Amino acid sequence: MILRLLHRSREAGPDVATRLEVGADDTHEVLKGWYAPPTTPWLRLNLIAAVSGDAAGTDGTSDTLSNPADRAILRAIRDVADAVIVGAKSVRAEGYRVPSTAKLVVVTSSGDLSGHRIDAERADRVVVICPSSAVARVTESLGDSLCGLATILVAADTDGRLAPAAIVERLHAEGLRSLVCEGGPSLAGQFLHDRLVDELCLSTSPIVIGSGLPVFGTERFDASALTLDQLLIDDQSSLYARWKVQAA
Repeated sequence: MILRLLHRSREAGPDVATRLEVGADDTHEVLKGWYAPPTTPWLRLNLIAAVSGDAAGTDGTSDTLSNPADRAILRAIRDVADAVIVGAKSVRAEGYRVPSTAKLVVVTSSGDLSGHRIDAERADRVVVICPSSAVARVTESLGDSLCGLATILVAADTDGRLAPAAIVERLHAEGLRSLVCEGGPSLAGQFLHDRLVDELCLSTSPIVIGSGLPVFGTERFDASALTLDQLLIDDQSSLYARWKVQAA
């Protein structure tokens, strides 16, 4: 599979290649350079959607929207991040592999991580962030194999609901400053709603589908202007865009 560079802004840096072979020896390092955060702290969303704006494909998850090129970009983005943030609902629905270098931060207001399928061999890089009222439930649902290895962080909440800004502040306090949120849609939408996002990395899968799961959730939020920093295309017509979110 081939990735071709269609656009790269001056702010994103000079073009170092225009054509990459997915899986080639040097491709991962090139992609890491293309997706390196320009500064820290930095919060980006990395999401995939159908052309119709749906976050789920034919199997009800994001897996059937993805392909090897998307997964190569996902790996590069994770490798230049300190932490990958994901909502507990996504962990329960799809399972989640702990990244090879970054921390996996699971956000939960309820503390319910039942059915998580998190790899115990990498549990020392798992961070669960929750309200103080949910700590006992987190401990219970993590299970014995993870409980002694994973880190549980408490963040400020309002009536048991975590504020996105409190999540970011708590992670910064732990030295995790280059952050990427991979969803789910509700969590991504909350970060956009509160204007905490610096960059949106959006993979667009060339299908239309009525999954009923909008990629940014169903909560309304005000518009933010975007600037296209980079655009890639693969030979299956999937698009990979880096959008810089303009300050309000």
